Amino acid sequence: MKVLVAYASRHGSTAGIAERIAARISENGHQAEARSVADVDDVGPYDAVVLGSAAYMVHWLKEATAFARRHHSELQDKRVWLFSSGPLGTDTVDKDGNDVLASARPKEFTALQEVLQPRGEHVFFGAWDPDAPPVGLGERLIRLAPASKDALPAGDFRDWAAIDAWADEITRELTSHAGDAGR
Repeated sequence: MKVLVAYASRHGSTAGIAERIAARISENGHQAEARSVADVDDVGPYDAVVLGSAAYMVHWLKEATAFARRHHSELQDKRVWLFSSGPLGTDTVDKDGNDVLASARPKEFTALQEVLQPRGEHVFFGAWDPDAPPVGLGERLIRLAPASKDALPAGDFRDWAAIDAWADEITRELTSHAGDAGR
């Protein structure tokens, strides 16, 4: 099967996750490639699509949402998975006892569930480098706030074992349904 892992990434953390997913699916015997949503004009050649985006304040980047809207009719005929990256830190529950990854589920996932009926979804921890140049007005404004560097934990919090395990789940489903056409 030919798999597209399409992503929207602001600073490269989500791109790294997409590349890891594509590499893992390829290692497991399928043809997979990671590409920015900006570089994908046609999803027709692919049997399955894993679509991901960085999330800020519980929202996917606009490019990812626009990609899903632009290709929704083609994606409805394919196996689709969704992922997001964004929460920072290593705590899996917040001060109120809520699951951090569940709380970070992008608001767009509900609408995408209805339209694309994805096989699965996952939220992964992200990364943040406070010394990286800000992208966009929102990041510039946040950097101007007092103590902004102390407000967010700096570092790479991506859980590679969890990413590999999810890619393996996708591979198992692709392999078990390799003879099926479409969905």
